[in-house]
Amino acid sequence: MRRRRGRPGLVGTMARTAVVAGTASAVVGATSNRQAGKQQAAAEQQAAQQAAFESQAQLAQMQADMEAMKSQQAAPAPAPAPAPAPAAPAAGGGDLMAELSKLADLKAAGVLTDAEFAAAKAKLLA
Repeated sequence: MRRRRGRPGLVGTMARTAVVAGTASAVVGATSNRQAGKQQAAAEQQAAQQAAFESQAQLAQMQADMEAMKSQQAAPAPAPAPAPAPAAPAAGGGDLMAELSKLADLKAAGVLTDAEFAAAKAKLLA
């Protein structure tokens, strides 16, 4: 058999094209996988940094809350406002209603406790 010289045959050209295409495809796939891995690692690192930042912010908030609670516990409670002195009831009873209304307003505002309100009311009605 005689061997040809010169240009390769049709089968040789197809084989060479297949090798080049396969190599190119493998290189593109490997590059794409490497880039995807780098992006995923960067996203994971960013998520870890964000979690650490949020954790530090929560810790700082908790410490501030604890300090506020300690200062509230250490500070003496404000003395309750003295109950207003009952006035002598008028003959018509209009003053009595005004005084009861004032007491109710003070209780609603939080100035008087239930016990103080009850005591002042009893004095007015007595």
